Amino acid sequence: MALLSLWSEMRVGILLLSVLSLLSARLVGAGQDSGNVIPAESRPCVDCHAFEFMQRALQDLKKTAYNLDTR
Repeated sequence: MALLSLWSEMRVGILLLSVLSLLSARLVGAGQDSGNVIPAESRPCVDCHAFEFMQRALQDLKKTAYNLDTR
C-alpha cells in the first residue's frame, strides 16, 4: 500500500516537472524572438575581432614604448 502511494506521488512529481520544463522552454524561446537580430553577413567574424583587438594592443604598446623612449 505504501509502495503504491509512493509510486503515485512520483508520477505526479514527474508530471509536474515535465509541465514546468515545457513552460520554461516556451518562455525562453519567446524571450529570444523579441529584439533585433543582426544578419551574419553584416557581423564581423571572430578572427576579425581578434585581429582588430591585436592591432589596437600593438598601437598602445608602440605609444607606450615611444613615451618611455622620449623620457
